[in-house]
Amino acid sequence: MATPYPNTATLEREWWVVDLDGATLGRAATQIATLLRGKHKPIFTPHLDAGDFVVVINADKVKLTGRKLDQKEYHRFTGYLGNMKHATAREVLATKPEEVIKQAVKRMLPRNALGRTTFKKLKVYAGAEHPHAAQNPKAFQLGG
Repeated sequence: MATPYPNTATLEREWWVVDLDGATLGRAATQIATLLRGKHKPIFTPHLDAGDFVVVINADKVKLTGRKLDQKEYHRFTGYLGNMKHATAREVLATKPEEVIKQAVKRMLPRNALGRTTFKKLKVYAGAEHPHAAQNPKAFQLGG
């Protein structure tokens, strides 16, 4: 008997809203990555995108433990010689808090085409407002 695989065309995708107010960055990112990949579903298959959409709000209120605010560095390259930009986590959280969440989650996804399409289902917002109310997202309670 053949193993039944889920069909991505008939897959039911849900929308989740995750509030990061006071949540720890790494612990929240692992649970968000789990939702994006679909590992919380019984039909999870590693080579198929069975995950859900995730809307993250209050990204500016995420916590980093220890001395990570001053010691953790984020790098970006402009494309020009000698233009590697460095910023601490405190600076990035002050200017673009969405990027901290996006990078943490993206690095927990597979580094291939499946990971890139999975990452597109993540929507991150610094404040409590988001434009996805029409999708009726369910509240996801972060555990841990």
